Amino acid sequence: KLWCTKIQRSRKIPNTGLEALNICNKDIYPNIYFLFKVLCTLPVSTSLLERMFSTLKRVKTYLRNTMSENRLNGLDILAVHKNIKVDAEKVLNELALKPH
Repeated sequence: KLWCTKIQRSRKIPNTGLEALNICNKDIYPNIYFLFKVLCTLPVSTSLLERMFSTLKRVKTYLRNTMSENRLNGLDILAVHKNIKVDAEKVLNELALKPH
């Protein structure tokens, strides 16, 4: 009877995994409780970091060690952030002003 009153009190749909874990009854639903525990302990996405490392690996493999670390980092950032538009005219003007 105790679990029945707990279910009736929790008509609200949980917004987070931790809220769902607190509502779930461990004795009645042990497998679902275990899944909620796993959900709460999984790390947050690391896709951006993985994407940067895979892009760096591709760029470095392609170019090997024919350029400096500074240029390699700049190309890696350009490859990762493709959605940012680069004006070639501005880049050439900026490079033309620098002494060689």
